[in-house]
Amino acid sequence: MPGRRDILERIAAALDRLAPPNSSPCDWLSAPAYIWEGENARPIEALDALPLSRMRGIDRQKEALRSNLVRLAAGAASHDALLWGARGMGKSALIRSVVADIRGEGGSNLALVQIAPGALGTVPSLLVELGQQARSFLLFIDDLGFGANHQAETLALRSLLDGGAQPRPARIRVAVTSNRRAIVARDASEADAIHERDARDDALALADRFGLTLAFHPCDRETYLEILRAYTDPLGLTVDEEEAMAWAIARGNRSGRTALQFATELAGRAGLSL
Repeated sequence: MPGRRDILERIAAALDRLAPPNSSPCDWLSAPAYIWEGENARPIEALDALPLSRMRGIDRQKEALRSNLVRLAAGAASHDALLWGARGMGKSALIRSVVADIRGEGGSNLALVQIAPGALGTVPSLLVELGQQARSFLLFIDDLGFGANHQAETLALRSLLDGGAQPRPARIRVAVTSNRRAIVARDASEADAIHERDARDDALALADRFGLTLAFHPCDRETYLEILRAYTDPLGLTVDEEEAMAWAIARGNRSGRTALQFATELAGRAGLSL
């Protein structure tokens, strides 16, 4: 029969197994990108990004965002950015590609920090960590929605953009993507005119806090085909325009995402990878 000391040692060992391991401090100077999960950060060693030259149909948005982030990387004054509009038109992909492009031209002082879903309220503690680093950071909040179900996120983002009692270092800027211009979901509960007006006023007040606002619209036929050929031409693939349009119609929209999906189909048929 085990003695008392043996039992206590077993209990201590079991508690050690249950206790979470001590997390190592994040090295904020080594990786090109990170994911902030609310209490800790996970480094991303290789940024998933298309070459900027292969992103077509959004030239004005590319130029404006890149110019802004070049300034951020250099430590100059730069804007928080809101990218809004049609789904599948490359809002999130553009952010990643611009960061990767700047880093490829010697801008390794710039890093992307994506805020995980549900972690927006913990950003003040993230700012404390980032403010101690000799580096520029772009906080990336993807596919944000607002309205009655997202009031906590709205308040957290507004506080982040305004600064509040805790100042935000100048070398930390924010980029947000949203599928709606006013950053507010419309549903049956907004049928009341006063409620709808108040919701829109709140959303527009939030949108006004971004110094750079970029719109993404559904693409026309020619732009859709141009985006598609940016993927297929380097592979020597022939595009049947009517089949490409039928593919888009079947999916309900012409967009960069739809073009990529059709290019993937063509590459797969040919035994190639994109």
